[in-house]
Amino acid sequence: MSSEQTHAIDLLKTVEYGGCSAKLSPTELAGILDKLNFPGHPDLLVDISTHDDAGVYRINDETALIFTTDFFPPVCSDPQEFGEIAAANALSDVFAMGGKALMVLNLMMYSTQELPVDGFAQILKGGYNKVAEAGALVVGGHTIEDHPPKFGLAAIGIVHPDQLVSNSAARPGDKLILTKPIGVGALISGHREKLCSDKAYRQAVEQMKILNKAGAEIMVKYNTRCATDVTGFGLLGHAREVARGSDVTLRIDTSCLPLLDEAYELFDEGCIPGAAFRNLQYIGDDARFRSGLDYNLKMLTCDAQTSGGLLICAPAEAADDMLHELLAAGHKQASIIGEVLPESGVSLVID
Repeated sequence: MSSEQTHAIDLLKTVEYGGCSAKLSPTELAGILDKLNFPGHPDLLVDISTHDDAGVYRINDETALIFTTDFFPPVCSDPQEFGEIAAANALSDVFAMGGKALMVLNLMMYSTQELPVDGFAQILKGGYNKVAEAGALVVGGHTIEDHPPKFGLAAIGIVHPDQLVSNSAARPGDKLILTKPIGVGALISGHREKLCSDKAYRQAVEQMKILNKAGAEIMVKYNTRCATDVTGFGLLGHAREVARGSDVTLRIDTSCLPLLDEAYELFDEGCIPGAAFRNLQYIGDDARFRSGLDYNLKMLTCDAQTSGGLLICAPAEAADDMLHELLAAGHKQASIIGEVLPESGVSLVID
């Protein structure tokens, strides 16, 4: 593709909400799912009941399948970068459960009547690059004519049943590690409204491309049992699922939160995406915020992340070593942000 053709496609101009900000309101989704009754199975190790990152089915004593899917509208202008980010985001569900990615199917919605066909090819190329980096295979997919475009993956991974990481196995005493800074939603909105620097926006884009593969490998090495990835429901929305699924309380220290450059300033200027307010509504009375907590930090904990980091409930004795290895593996802003407490009548305590 020529440089002129590439720059003629600006995917951000096709959407109002992109990435994980485009998800259905978590409050609405929970209301729908609560009315449905999905049958269980003895070999179904993780199902929809805990709102976990993926389903897990035991094949035998040595192997369980992780099955997941994710797709969304563009979160950036460049088609290839969009493909990379969407693929990294979809694969994250496998890594959040301590798994190894095996193979994927592409899920593509694209209109060649509205956009150049070259954009379609570049999205697929970006997705392929990330799948290959993850050590997995692209084995096919499905495409429909639709506009604005959407892209993602259906992915299969494997994990040893005894090494499975879920979002419902946190234990009091665990330390909370966040592997990527938050503020992606802020930077995407800030870029759209021309309120942030190109450098800060590029930092967000590059972060979204980073696979959570290294985090998965480190979790398994240190016998971690509980984690989730932080995506559309924001840090607190996903932390709430961990707390409720594990019957514990998570305490988060906002002074330790890693933030993307200019994210705080954007919220301070009032550039707060609607998804953050929807996520705050979803949390409801399950969170107790410290009196006088900085409003911008409060809302940043609800900021919708696209291809966000892992929130790891690390065994206390291993937390420092895990953090050291995460930093060495390229997660340069990974931080210990809190701890797991015994259940105290509220899911989340935010200091």
